[in-house]
Amino acid sequence: MNPSDLISEGSSLMLFGMGFVFLFLTLLVLVTSLMSKIIDRYFQERAPSGASNRITVNSQPSSSNDQGELVAAISAAIQMHRTKKAQAEKRQ
Repeated sequence: MNPSDLISEGSSLMLFGMGFVFLFLTLLVLVTSLMSKIIDRYFQERAPSGASNRITVNSQPSSSNDQGELVAAISAAIQMHRTKKAQAEKRQ
């Protein structure tokens, strides 16, 4: 085989491979989208009755006592961090 035949064979193999991969990925996207639509249509989640299973976070504490506890917890965490950082610096 001469070099031009090798280049043409390589190019055709490359184009065939890239085309196959493109078709496969396109088919994969279409099938995944179809499955998603089928699941959404036939298997809808029902709202839980009673208490919610999700954790909710209040942006405002309910009382000033809770505010004081929050400040104390944050202050203790900062103090612990600074103590550990100072101890680590002394070791080095």
